[in-house]
Amino acid sequence: MASIGDIIYSLGLIATGLSAGYLYRNKIPHGMNQSEEAIRKLRRNLQITAIFYLNPFVFGGAIWALDMSDIRIFALPFLGAFAVTFGGVLGYVASGIFNLTRKQRGVMVTCGSFTNIGSIGSLITYIILGETAVAIIPFYKLFETFLYYGVGFPYAKSMSEMASEKESVFDRFKNILSDRVLQVTLSSWVVGLGLNLLGVERPTFFSLLIRVFIPLVSLSMLSSIGMALRFGKMREYMREASAIALIKFVAIPTSVYLLASGVGLGTVNGGLPLKVVTILASMPVAFTAMVPPTLYNLDVDLANTAWMLTTSLLLVVVPLLWLIL
Repeated sequence: MASIGDIIYSLGLIATGLSAGYLYRNKIPHGMNQSEEAIRKLRRNLQITAIFYLNPFVFGGAIWALDMSDIRIFALPFLGAFAVTFGGVLGYVASGIFNLTRKQRGVMVTCGSFTNIGSIGSLITYIILGETAVAIIPFYKLFETFLYYGVGFPYAKSMSEMASEKESVFDRFKNILSDRVLQVTLSSWVVGLGLNLLGVERPTFFSLLIRVFIPLVSLSMLSSIGMALRFGKMREYMREASAIALIKFVAIPTSVYLLASGVGLGTVNGGLPLKVVTILASMPVAFTAMVPPTLYNLDVDLANTAWMLTTSLLLVVVPLLWLIL
């Protein structure tokens, strides 16, 4: 069971990663003197290290030791898909209530949908529930990449001036399958699952690797995010960002919790899967949600504000999750 010290540690790690990246780019002379191209390369290297070298050990190794004796655990991917889809629908509804422009509607949908499960969700899950809980994360986010790149990005594009550009469903599906992030994620998932089902005993040193790699993944990803932070006209978008916060921290986790309870996850492995999905459904806007506004010339300031507000609210949300769970 996590202590209050563990919660402070996790929040401190998130703040450290973001602050380190931001300060390096905007306050430290060496970082300030680097070109935008050099900073992009550094951010890319940090993300590649986390996604392609550290994450496969974390998720594959965790799945390797997961107890899969109860078939109800396979409801997790559908719960994850529901959370992503429901968040996007609610973002669309909120944009209609606020009578927003098409460019803003595209941002509301992606911010409502895209959730930070990787760098923040996995860290919080590990700190509160431990290594066993981390193994559940790949199941929950199995359909995430398909929904982001197969639905979220095309929808955001349809809200821009680029809407006339057509891409066939086949080409879109082919592009998703060729995505290296998806390939690496699925590979680690399949390898870990295969070793689990074959009954191969996991080496004891994997626990130590996971204990070290999870914070490293978070620091790498969050530092890269911090380097790209730009504080624009955030005050103008607090109404819309607050609506996204309600979607992220009230509507989605409540709905996912009720669905997960309904399929009986509360009685699987002492209720661990139910606790994990509740945490993952309560995470802030993913940094990925800021990519479509940049690519398709949507309202970047709205995306920045929603991301910043929901991430800042972790100071309240994480202690509440700890108390509840």
